[in-house]
Amino acid sequence: MPIRLNLLAEAQAEEEMRRRDPVKRGIWVGSLLVTAMLVWSGSLYLNALVASHGLSAIQSQIAQRTNDYRVVLENERRADEIKRKLASLHELTTNRFLQGNLLNALQHVALDDVSLMKIKVDQVYVPTEEVKSKTNSDGRTVLGSPASVKESVVVTLDARDSSSVPGDQINKFREALSTNAYFQSVLSKTNAVRLAFRSPVTSTPDARSFLLFTVECRYPEAKR
Repeated sequence: MPIRLNLLAEAQAEEEMRRRDPVKRGIWVGSLLVTAMLVWSGSLYLNALVASHGLSAIQSQIAQRTNDYRVVLENERRADEIKRKLASLHELTTNRFLQGNLLNALQHVALDDVSLMKIKVDQVYVPTEEVKSKTNSDGRTVLGSPASVKESVVVTLDARDSSSVPGDQINKFREALSTNAYFQSVLSKTNAVRLAFRSPVTSTPDARSFLLFTVECRYPEAKR
């Protein structure tokens, strides 16, 4: 029976021992872990880039919406200002004091033996400064108010009562003023027609006795 000898057995045994060396296994395991860490770090970096790009897009949209919101607020402020000016012009047109209406109404309150001697109209205007709009810390705009003028109107009527009993027509004249449609619509609701002056009775030999009196008609204050 032939005898077989393996002359490389010793070298093969040493090679097998080297393959089973734990240090080499550790190196292989460490290389795999490092490779895995590099792959994981790369994925994190890629996700960070994607998230950063998405954040930039969202921030750009927020900035655009913020600008649009500011434009809307500014347009709203201008629209409110225009509406306020139009309302003020309309009020000035419809509610301003008209001398013609006053004179026409006085024709309808005439009484026998009462002569209207003098008509005086006092119009006092007190200006108010403009309050400018301002923006709060939260970005909201607080609307101001335009410059305005407070109007006060007092109509003074000097008259003469030459009735048979001078002075009897004063209250009737005041009542005629108070119940007249024009004066009811424009005068103040309280103490609108007030007797401001009443003179003593004046008698003359060749004429009827008379009495002078003054009535004030006060209009409510109006903002122009």
